[in-house]
Amino acid sequence: MTRVAAIDCGTNSIRLLVADADPETGELVDLDRRMTIVRLGQGVDRTGRLAPEALERTFAACREYAAVIKELGAQRLRFVATSASRDAENRDEFVRGVLDILGVEPEVITGEQEAEFSFTGATKELKGRTDLTRPYLVVDIGGGSTEFVVGEEHVRAARSVDVGCVRMTERHLVVDGEVTDPPSAEQIAAMRADIEAALDLAEETVPLREAHTLVGLAGSVTTVSAIAQELPAYDSVAIHHSRVSHAGVREITEWLLRSTHAERAAIGAMHPGRVDVIAAGALVLLSIMERIGAREVVVSEHDILDGIAWSCASEAR
Repeated sequence: MTRVAAIDCGTNSIRLLVADADPETGELVDLDRRMTIVRLGQGVDRTGRLAPEALERTFAACREYAAVIKELGAQRLRFVATSASRDAENRDEFVRGVLDILGVEPEVITGEQEAEFSFTGATKELKGRTDLTRPYLVVDIGGGSTEFVVGEEHVRAARSVDVGCVRMTERHLVVDGEVTDPPSAEQIAAMRADIEAALDLAEETVPLREAHTLVGLAGSVTTVSAIAQELPAYDSVAIHHSRVSHAGVREITEWLLRSTHAERAAIGAMHPGRVDVIAAGALVLLSIMERIGAREVVVSEHDILDGIAWSCASEAR
């Protein structure tokens, strides 16, 4: 076993996984897995810069994670930064802050690299499953971007597009600094048009409709599963490898789009940081399912974070 630490810093959240990994057996044993909503991508789509308060929230989470990594004695650490830090003019400020706190430079990876990590994390443990037909389409709906990966044992094609729950919310649902509650039909139509254009772009390089199993990753998808199961609180064990039908996703998305902030916040399994962006994330998922004709989505709690951890273990080996 190799003890590794992986950090995934996205547009909406930053997550840590410390685990013991055995590349020979494919076993990844979690020691600590945690997530903090930092909204690093706050305003990036509009300003092109990381906001000072967003940076400070992110650095505070990094300090917390540094203490956990030290306490558990991880042998290797890899810090991967995704959409928001790719887009920002002042990403050097972000890189310096992370290096000072954690002693490693964040790797601002490409969307294609992000997709490969997501695919590995989501599918490594599906090997041998007879109830899930390959090829897989792994979809990682983040805050600023969505990654599409089609593959069997390995990635066949991948594409990242700039559609995510935070980006769509800020672009279409915010008026005078406040999220519209609920959004108008015109706002929803404009958001849907953006998503459909992104799907057109993804299909230029990724054969989305050739996939037989849709695997959905990240907070928007896992929260939809929690709502579908009517969980009183977020339960990763119940959510991992759960299945949500197309009809279920449509019903939940339609409700989220006509709900108020208070109604969404009252959902026991809803993280407070997702209340304002979950409707946009659910609409991205629904649009994908409709595009490819998916009857259900298989929900995975294992994603890019696990892929990063496996890459650490491989390097150590």
